[in-house]
Amino acid sequence: MKLVWVLFKKELMESARNFKWLWVPIVFIVLGLTEPLTAYYLPDILNSVGDLPEGAVIEIPPPSAGEVFMSTISQFNMIGVLVIVLGFMGIISGERKSGTAAMVLVKPVSYNAYILSKWGGSLLLIWVSYILGMLSSWYYINLLFENIPASTFFQTLFIFGMWLTFIMTMLLFFSSLVKASGIAAFATITVSIILSFLSSSLPEKLKWSPSRLSSYVVEIVNGEGWSGDITAAMMVAGVLCLLLLLLTPFLFKNKELS
Repeated sequence: MKLVWVLFKKELMESARNFKWLWVPIVFIVLGLTEPLTAYYLPDILNSVGDLPEGAVIEIPPPSAGEVFMSTISQFNMIGVLVIVLGFMGIISGERKSGTAAMVLVKPVSYNAYILSKWGGSLLLIWVSYILGMLSSWYYINLLFENIPASTFFQTLFIFGMWLTFIMTMLLFFSSLVKASGIAAFATITVSIILSFLSSSLPEKLKWSPSRLSSYVVEIVNGEGWSGDITAAMMVAGVLCLLLLLLTPFLFKNKELS
């Protein structure tokens, strides 16, 4: 564990040198601020830039706090996931291609420690950025619209955060198999799209799919409470993350040795 901790701190320093600890949180904070501010000031924006006849008035019914909150989650599910994939697609494949991985993976550094430190360092950055983005959205929604209960916020934070964790774990897995970072990004996005398509096409049969986590957020925001389907999807996502973490060092080692 001491070796994992040393490699983990190395990952954090590397992310700081690449300014990821600056721009990734900023992106998520901007995404979190955009929806509530845009929804609140949209009528004023349209009145100021729209070429309307004199005396015309645009009346847009204000959205509910839940609708604005769900719009923020949708932004995280699209742009946020894309930022994660593009920002971390070379987490292993880039080091394999440059030869850095071969320099690091010498005794006593094990493949397990190398992969675990990569996973932990990237997840810490993602979760910090994601939490900051969600907090900024929650604050302005409560300020400009209705109050969203803390229980709803934290349940939503945890559920959708598990989906982001699954995306990052899957990206790490694909990045360890190839040297081209673009292929790892393409594979991750493709698998996530396929899972989402199948889950939306077969909602009753695939209630346990990790891709349903983003849709289960709607139930929490609408006040339907925590259901057994959410628990099942969370458990499946956790088990799949564990399996991918166990497979990644094994397959990566075989790739390197071959």
